[in-house]
Amino acid sequence: MSRIKYIIFVLLLILPLSMMHPAFASVCRNYDFYDGLRHQICILSINRSAKNYWEYRATVSVDGRKRPTEVYNCHERAKVQQAGTVLPFEQKGPGEMICSFFNSSRR
Repeated sequence: MSRIKYIIFVLLLILPLSMMHPAFASVCRNYDFYDGLRHQICILSINRSAKNYWEYRATVSVDGRKRPTEVYNCHERAKVQQAGTVLPFEQKGPGEMICSFFNSSRR
């Protein structure tokens, strides 16, 4: 009986280690913003629009601060915030990074 307990104990130790966990990787780049300071921009999640291939819905972080999900329009070089406000891309900002990284910028 003690041998069965030993086998169960070993299996319970091995089981959590054998499970595969999803990889969480983000794409990060360092940029010199228009303010003259160096900033790190990371794409945390991104989805390409099925209807408009030049649009990306992305969540980014700048210097470790997560921003709300926004829609980045690479044709218009503008982003649409959750409230519907349309703003032009910041120079060397997340929008330019997304469009250049995925090479979908059309001028």
